[in-house]
Amino acid sequence: MKAQGGKAIYGAAVGILMLEARFPRIPGDMGNATSWEFPVHYKIVRGASPDKVVRRNAQGLLPDFIAAAQELVADGVDGITTNCGFLSIFQQDIAAAVGVPVATSSLMQTGMVNALLPAGKRAGILTISGSSLTPAHLAAAGVPPDTPIGSTEGSREFTRAILGNEPEMDVAAAEEDNVDAARKLVASNPDIGALVLECTNMGPYAPAIRAATGVPVFSILSFVTWFQSALSPRTFR
Repeated sequence: MKAQGGKAIYGAAVGILMLEARFPRIPGDMGNATSWEFPVHYKIVRGASPDKVVRRNAQGLLPDFIAAAQELVADGVDGITTNCGFLSIFQQDIAAAVGVPVATSSLMQTGMVNALLPAGKRAGILTISGSSLTPAHLAAAGVPPDTPIGSTEGSREFTRAILGNEPEMDVAAAEEDNVDAARKLVASNPDIGALVLECTNMGPYAPAIRAATGVPVFSILSFVTWFQSALSPRTFR
């Protein structure tokens, strides 16, 4: 048996484009490497702050994301994802530039989740910033325009700490923000049969959201785990 070369890095099929941030990334957050059951390869896009990407529509950052994605592919990854759901607006451009599968946003799960649900049920979306999530973000991810959307915006801790890029965060309060927003969304939309978490920092709170709402919860962790299983299928011999 001969081993084949050609890459600089092996064993990390997924490359993750990271925002440049300093807020805490606890286990379950996409940017915490212990959240993954498989190796991943990170690349920070300098200057891509949470505020600039979410609230300012990532203006002027596309060339930087493309360059970083190309570097990840050159290093040896087999697929690209990002650590912000709002980067769905770059999906087509990054995919066209790198020549490998690209999954920019957790929002891309929405159509698949809808297909899983029984008649009369649909997915709802929980986002970190409802005022910033535009029809363009939804369309780029293939999300039906009438999808119910809830947000942690205006709550006590989560949105402020993440988008404000604060060095400390009250985790219990952040979880409460997520649970409260999810409960309100489901209560006001009885046809919701599942939730899709737009924000990649919401992963740690998925179990609490599931327990509080009683509906399945899909996050960037579920999405990228599925993505990775195609890039690097499990062997059985």
